[in-house]
Order: sequence, then structure tokens, then C-alpha cells
Amino acid sequence: MKIIVADKISERGLALLRQSGWEVLTPPPGSLAGELATADALVVRSATKVTAALIENAPRLRVIGRAGVGVDNVDVEAATRRGILVMNTPGGNAVSVAEHTFALLLGLARSVPQASASIHAGKWEKSAFSGTEMRGKTIGLVGLGRVGMEVARRARALDMKVLASDPYVTPAAAREADVELVPLDELLQRSDVISLHTSLSAATEKMIGAAAIARMKKGVRLVNCARGELIDEAALAAALRSGQVAGAALDTFAQEPPKNSPLIGLPNVIATPHIAGSTAEAQEEVGTAIAQQVRDYLAEGLIRNAVNMPAMPPEQYRRLRPYLELGERLGAFVAQAAASPSFSRVRIRYAGEPGELGSRLIGSAVLVGVLNSALDEKVNLVNATEVAASRGLALEETVRPRGRGFPNTVEVTVSNDGRDLAVEGTVGQDGSPRILALDGIGLEAPLEGTLLLSRNIDVPGVIGRIGTALGSLGINIATFALGRRAPAGGSEALALVGLDGNIDSSVVQHVLALPSVTEARLVRLPAAARAQAAG
Repeated sequence: MKIIVADKISERGLALLRQSGWEVLTPPPGSLAGELATADALVVRSATKVTAALIENAPRLRVIGRAGVGVDNVDVEAATRRGILVMNTPGGNAVSVAEHTFALLLGLARSVPQASASIHAGKWEKSAFSGTEMRGKTIGLVGLGRVGMEVARRARALDMKVLASDPYVTPAAAREADVELVPLDELLQRSDVISLHTSLSAATEKMIGAAAIARMKKGVRLVNCARGELIDEAALAAALRSGQVAGAALDTFAQEPPKNSPLIGLPNVIATPHIAGSTAEAQEEVGTAIAQQVRDYLAEGLIRNAVNMPAMPPEQYRRLRPYLELGERLGAFVAQAAASPSFSRVRIRYAGEPGELGSRLIGSAVLVGVLNSALDEKVNLVNATEVAASRGLALEETVRPRGRGFPNTVEVTVSNDGRDLAVEGTVGQDGSPRILALDGIGLEAPLEGTLLLSRNIDVPGVIGRIGTALGSLGINIATFALGRRAPAGGSEALALVGLDGNIDSSVVQHVLALPSVTEARLVRLPAAARAQAAG
């Protein structure tokens, strides 16, 4: 593995990566593009801009790790198209940002920077800097993520009333944090102080504009340690001049450095150069955290804090991982077993644990198996959904009650021109993926290696003739699973035969030539993980 660390992170983080025996490089400016051509992972902070062009010239790149929260400097869409996981470290600098938020707020309420400047200018202006207590005031938090929660905790210590507006936080979580969850409009009207802690998106860009400011209390104070683009700077400047907003404390700006911002120079503005998360403790934390996350992903496939695919706690991922392998193998099986590789729809039904743990991620794994059986370009969990959508392949997912015999199952059905092919599987007690049924016909067999799938009219002698034909070709049978629709003669029967060795596709024609055999196909799957580990 080759890991490129483009921006400075903690020495502990670098040591974590090197402990795995991987090549870890910190290239000088100007050489990043050349080194990325053979890199498996890239770690950045905010300085390096990871553009689409840079990503396009990194064919081996599997993961981009951002030591920090914002990923504005990473072209996430371009990374997703290439199947590159992008992860960040939310919460690593939450305490630092929360503390800086209060440093700005208290400085604003007590005119600390102005009073300090006055003293340095040789003045003594006690009456000019009368302040305001925060005790008893209402603070409104726009966003109640990790940073917002830390701010809420400190606000309560100052005996402040805490409101929050966040569509992704449940009322129960807010109550547990002793925060009143309210709509944004109500928060604007009731708050004495408004502090921004939400991410930047099309919905939040310039959310604090003229209309929002007009709904605020006269004399409100505004703090922004999130993203500068959340504020319409011209509208805020006008409100600061009119007194509608008593003061603003800003760590971020729409353009950085803020050369042309109308806010710079206003006497009731405190400004810092995007340093809220810049403490020694925070940089140590996020540098170590991103190194750990990148290492775990490359070594174990463990996904944490991904921004372009679902992430989950490590224990949940470990329980889900066998079902990801099952989903991918079911997708590959059904794609190869179908009469045509061109599908219009993939339907997945989950029962039991697969539906409870994370069906969305299993759905992506199924698409990986389906698409990689038909496309030259390889897809993975990161870009499978996007690639499927770009080809008009619809995905439907449902959860059904647990079955009696095998409670934890995944069933995959592909459709094309009105014809369906369905395969159902489960994870065995040894962790291996197994097939349970094909088109409603029960037959249990391992989902690994080279499999001969045959359909035949259910009459005596077919099984023996298949075995004899394979033996005459020098092919050893590893497993033989049978199933049929009804016990009466003349119904359809299936055989799924596991074959040893490197099997040529010409074996299909030999089997098709046998009496009563109506269909024969080879399905090629990788060896199961347990078999690989044993080898």
C-alpha cells in the first residue's frame, strides 16, 4: 500500500499508518500529482484541493481521508464516480470549536477586543465598554451536531436557555441534551444570541439573509464558526449598521481571506482567521483519527465517517460484513444465471438480520455483483448506486417477516423484458454464503467457485448422465445440489454442481447435448473468504 499525506497531520497519525508496513509519503509541493498516480490512499487537511483532475490521474486511489469536518476542498462527486471512499473526522475538533464559539461570544458581549485595543492605545475608557451578561439569555443553535451539542453544554453552564433547529435531530435526543428543539423561524424570533453550526448545502447557503435577519430580535448577536457561505454578508453588514444586529463574531467568511467583505472594518464585528478548530489538542485528535480510519478501511474494509456512502459503528459493520459478501455473490450469481445480461430492474427482499443491520449497504453490494458481471468498468460499494442509476437500472428494496427455516435471508430478483430470475441465500453458521433457492425451487449449496447450473425435465437418469458427462471430461464434482418444483414426473428440476479446477466454458455444450436437459450455464464466483484464509 502507498499512502500519500499531502498536509501536515500529527506524528502519532503518521506512526499509525507506518505500523502497517505501508509506504507513507509526505510529498513536497508540486509533486503530489505524480505521487498520486500509484497511491492507494490520500490524506489531506484543508490546504490541498483534491480536484476532479487530480482524482482522474490516480487510478489506484481507494480512499481520501480529510483530517477535519468540512470536505469543501474535495470533489466528492468526482471521487464517488470513481468509486473512491471519502471520509472525514467529525467531532475531532468539536470541543475546540465550541470553546472558540464562546470565546467569540463573550468577547462580543463584553467588547474585549475593543477594550484591549483602547488600552494599548493609551486610553482608559471604562464607560465606553459596558457589557451584557449571558446569564438568563436565550441562545439559538442552528445545527445540533457534535459541535452544537458541545456549545449547548457550555451554554447551560452559563445559565442560558438553549434552543436548537436541526431537522436531523430527534426530539428525544434534544430533550436528553436539555435543549428545546424548535423550527428555524421560531429560533430566529426568540434568540438573544444565534450561533451557526450547520453544514453548507444548497439549502443552507445564505440562510442568514435579509429576510431571516428581519425576523430576529432587535439587538441580537450572531456567531459563526461553521461556514462563511451561510451568511449573506451584505445583508448582515446593513443590519450591523442599522442596529438590528448588535454585533457579529465571525471565524469564517464566504471568501477567505475576506479581502472584499463588507463586514471587515465594522466596529461591532469581531473576526478571526478560521481558527476555531486550530488547537494542538484538536489537530492531534483529527490527525490520529483519520489515520486510524484510513488504516482500518484499507486493512479490514471498515467504514467510519464516510461522506459518500452509509457509515456505521464498527460492531454493526462486523455483523453486516458477511451479508455484504452474500449480497455481492447473489448479484453475481443471478447476473450470470440469467438468459440475458441486460436488466431493467433489481428487486431485493430482506428478512431478519440483513434488513435490521443495513439493507441500503447490502443493496449496494448486490449491485456490485450484478454490474461487475456485465461491465468492463469495475464498481464498488461507493459508486454502485450511481453507476446503476446512470444505466437506467432501477433498484427496489423491501423487508419481509423472518421465515421459519432460515430467518436471515436475502432474495435478489432481476427483470428483463418481463422475465424474472430470483435467487435466495443466507449466511451459514461458519460465516460462508449459501444459496437456498432459485426461482422458488429449494436447493442448498455453497456460493463459491465454479458452479454448473442446469435445468431439466424431471425424469429418471438425468443426474447420472450429467455425472458421467463431467467424468468423461476429466472434471471432478465437489458438490451436487438438486431441487424440483413438484414430486410428480415431468416437472422442472434444477441441479447446481460445484466443479473443481479450471473449467472451460465448452462443458456447457456437452451438458446441453444430454437428453431432457433444457438449460445449462456456468457461474463463476470467487472462493469464499474462509477458504481464502485457510489457503
